Formats: sequence, C-alpha cells, structure tokens
Amino acid sequence: MLIQALTDYYDILAEKGKVLSAGHSNVKIHYLISLTSTGEIDEIINYQQKEEIPVAKGKVKERWVPRDVIMPLRTEKPGIDANIIEHRPLYLFGLNLEKEGLSPDDRTGKAKKSHEIFVKTNLEFIEGINTPLVQAYRLFLLNWKPEEETQNPYLLGLGKDYSKSGYAFCLSGYPENMLQEEPQIKSKWEQKCLVLAENEEQNYIAQCAVSGEKAVIARIHNKIKGIPGGLPTGTVLVGYNNPSESSYGKEQAYNSGISETVMKKYAEAFNYLLSGRKHKILLDDVTVLFWAMNGEETCEDLIMAMLCGTSDKMDAEQTEYMLKALLQDGKRGKITEERLKSADIFQPGVDFYMIGLKPNSSRLALKFIYKRRYADVLWNIARFQNDLQVSETIHPVSFSYIRKELISPKSRSDAINPALLSKLFEAVLTGGKYPTALLETVVRRVRIDSDLRMSMVRAGIIKACINRNYKKGELKVALDKENCEQAYLCGRLFAVLEKLQQDSFGGTINRTIKDSYFSSASARPVLVFPKLLRLAQAHLNKVKYPVYYNKLIGEIVCKLDGEFPETLLLPDQGRFMIGYYQQYQSFFEPKEQKEKKEKEEL
Repeated sequence: MLIQALTDYYDILAEKGKVLSAGHSNVKIHYLISLTSTGEIDEIINYQQKEEIPVAKGKVKERWVPRDVIMPLRTEKPGIDANIIEHRPLYLFGLNLEKEGLSPDDRTGKAKKSHEIFVKTNLEFIEGINTPLVQAYRLFLLNWKPEEETQNPYLLGLGKDYSKSGYAFCLSGYPENMLQEEPQIKSKWEQKCLVLAENEEQNYIAQCAVSGEKAVIARIHNKIKGIPGGLPTGTVLVGYNNPSESSYGKEQAYNSGISETVMKKYAEAFNYLLSGRKHKILLDDVTVLFWAMNGEETCEDLIMAMLCGTSDKMDAEQTEYMLKALLQDGKRGKITEERLKSADIFQPGVDFYMIGLKPNSSRLALKFIYKRRYADVLWNIARFQNDLQVSETIHPVSFSYIRKELISPKSRSDAINPALLSKLFEAVLTGGKYPTALLETVVRRVRIDSDLRMSMVRAGIIKACINRNYKKGELKVALDKENCEQAYLCGRLFAVLEKLQQDSFGGTINRTIKDSYFSSASARPVLVFPKLLRLAQAHLNKVKYPVYYNKLIGEIVCKLDGEFPETLLLPDQGRFMIGYYQQYQSFFEPKEQKEKKEKEEL
C-alpha cells in the first residue's frame, strides 16, 4: 500500500515538475570552487543562503544553510566509488582534516585512493568535451597534487567546514554557471544513463509486485535521507541483509519483487517529502509524513496549521480564523464543500495519507499508515482542536504542547512512550477514542506536579478524553453551573475553598490547600472535604465579603446529595480537575463577561 501510494504520488509530482528526472540527485552545496583557465583555485565562494529560525519570545535566529543543486546521480555503493562531477572534499582534494591541518596520509590510505579514482573516472567522462570550464576542470584534475596542497590557504580558511561541506565548480568570474550545468556535460550524462538502462536488461527480470509489469527487479533499493535518528548516508525501506531472509534461491532485494522503476519512484517521492518542513512532523523518535494525492501544497499547509498551530503560509491569527470557520460546520457533522472552497481547496475527496516512520540500525520501520479522504481528515482534526478548547476564544493546540504537558517540568528526561503518541495520532485522524493511557498520564501529572498542576492544555486534554471516551455528562467549554456530576461539583468546591483561603490572607500566601490536599481530594473526597470545610469557617471570618463565599459554598454542597463521594475512579478524577479549573478561572473573568453570562442564564 505504501510503495504503491508513493509511486502514484511520484507520477503526480513528475507531471508538475516537482521531482528529479531519472539519473539525477539533489546535492547540498556549501561552496563553489572558482577555477582559473589554467585549472588553479582562484577563490572559494560561499554558496550558502541565510535562513531565519524562530526562537523563544518571538525572536529569530539566522543561520547559513546549503543550497540544493541538481547533479548527476550520486553513488550509493559502500566503499570507495567516485561520482561524475564529484562534490565530496576527500575525493576532490585527497586531503584529510586533522588537528595539525590538512594531510594526504592516513593509515588506510583512503584519501589517496579516493582522489585517484575520482580523477580517473572524471577524466574519462569529460574526454572529448572542450568548453572553457571543462578545460579548466580537466587541468585541475591533472595538476592537483594533494601532497603539495597541505597549506592551501583557501582550504585552510574553511576550518572545520572543509570536511563536512559539499562543493561545485565554476569558472572564475562566472559563479552562476556551474560545471554540472554545462550543456555538453548534461547531454553526455543523459546518453550514459540510456546505456546503463539498456544494460539493465541483462539483469533479473520478473513481474513487479507493485506495477504488475514484467521488468528489471531492483537488487538494492535507494536510500531514504533526512529521517531523524537514521544513518547520515540514508536508510533503506526495503533491504535483505541476512541469509535467513532469502527464499526460493533469491538474494538481497530480489525477494521484494519491486522493479527498478518503481523503486526509484517511491524513493524519490520519499526524499521529496522529507526535503522540507511542509510534509512532516516529529513525534519524539517517530517521523510523521503526510501528503494529499493531488500534488498541491494547500492541503498540507492547512493540516500543518491545524496540528502545529501555524504553517509557512498561515500564521496563528489565520489558523484561528480558519479553525473557527471549520467548526461552524459542527452541527452538520462534516466539513461542507463551500467551506473547503473558501480555503482554496477544490478537491475535498482527494486521498490523504499519513505515515509514521522510525529508523533502526538497518532499515526504516513503518509504525502506522492511514489513508482517508482529505475532507474527513480535516474534519477530524478540527474536532480534535474543538475538544481541547477550555475557553470561549479558540486557540489551536499543537502536538508539541501536548507532548510537553505529559512530562514533569522537573524531569531531566523528555522521553514519552511512542506508542501513546501514535495512538493519540490515530485517534485524531480517524475520529476514534483517545487512548486511555493519555487520560491516565495527564491525571497523574496533575496530581503529582506541585509547580504546575492545571494548565490550559492539561485541562483541554482531560476534557477531550472524557467527552469522547465517556458519553456520560459532557463537559462544556466554560464553567457549567448546571452540571450536577458529583466529581465535577467536588472540583468546583475545592476551587472555591482555595480562593477563599487566598482572599483571607490578602492574596499573599506561600502554600494553599491545593499544595496539601489536591491529590487526595481528587481521589478520596470523603476523607478531605469535611476537614477543608472546617478550615473554611476560620477563613470566612477574615474576608471582606463572607456572604458571597457562604452562598457559593452552599449552592455547591446542596447539589452533592448530602455526602461526599468515597472514591473517584479515573474519569471522575478528570471531572474533578475540570470542575476545579473552570471554577477557579471564573474568578478572574472580566466583570462585563460575568454580567453577560448571568443575563444569558436568566
């Protein structure tokens, strides 16, 4: 399913010119080597571009990042193997960067061997091509002697960047014309690719398991690059490294039955999705990729905004406006086509894929894959965001905030069970129940964390889990005075008693009843509240308006059926916490907002 989807997606991208043609690779280039007509290095030009990264408190940080340049297909063979128009410094210069400087020697002799095969391969390739830039390149290949260049000022001037950068060649005075873009170079490389394709006919031919056509079966699959936690050189999705994985006398990836054409398509589509930020989200050690089967980016931008708060094309304000508009369709239970058209989305029925990937030592592991109609995915994410709201003003909550609230603020480790995040993601996309472990985790954090108990995000998570997983007594966005659930009332009462205590000390108190009794009150109310009510009598004598608190306490206690619950199970502990949060927040509402609510209640 995944390889078929990626292959189809490649075809869509190819029609729009968004992926590379066969026989080419995207290479990250940091510097241009400017050559004189005699093949000597005239200068090394910084080819990187500045990128702004948002940091804390609305500030941005600038950094230099390499540019992507299309070059002849890069080799992926292990060991020493040169590329046509090389970009790696060890091959180009034959020098290792060591503490004392540049050196052509090491114990393995790799630098020397790499440079020699690079020179031989490229001299053979450019034979018969005599443009000024190619001639300068030829002279560089013939005249460069690594042992004589250990003090080269241009290379030493790069410092540590020398060994970790990519390079391209240009002629002095013409940095815009790079070697791999020379028409004769491109034409000769395309001819070479055709010859290689014809020679493939001698390889193993069978029916492709994806396309169904008889074709050359791929022996080794191209690597997927850019997966956090994967190998720097890339990780394969399909690979057979052990004899026990072989069957019917077939070795390596011949067992997969995937043709060379399909393999190259799915690998290229994979690398396209990983090349930017529009199609991926990181959930701890799981990389989530998503795409719509139309090749447009409007769908991905909206999904990114809904899951992360903002995207490249939608800021926080636009995201909130769009979320409000989508939630207006709530009564219908679906996103209307008119709403999607207003967001410049004209294919609500297009297929939408989301996959979760986690690399191991040898290959990529597929953690999950979901296929849904785009409109359904969008609606389910909008429902998820609506579930999390605990105020009248809608604010999208990103997965990063949710993840943060599942960890103790004092913890040195930020690891979370990846299965929990995967299950949560599945619930968001499919509209199913949230994982029970999510409610358990948040309730435990609220009970344990003394410095930060009930944040807005934690309250939203608890409310979402209870409303979707337990149909009994839906929790509303704001304080619900009509809610007679015993646990909810206990939470409200605790908030009132805490505010009474704070006011009795003039608002300045180091330790409140929340610090001492919140955890036990949320689990065994009958053991705690009688004592708290006795303490409240002393606090009433110190406040300016005791009648207000007496009345509020009396209203809540009267609805408690004459006794406090003995034990609260997990869902009721969550209701207790929501009652506490909503009641406590109501004390800080503006006067005009309180009066408006009171009129609406009347």
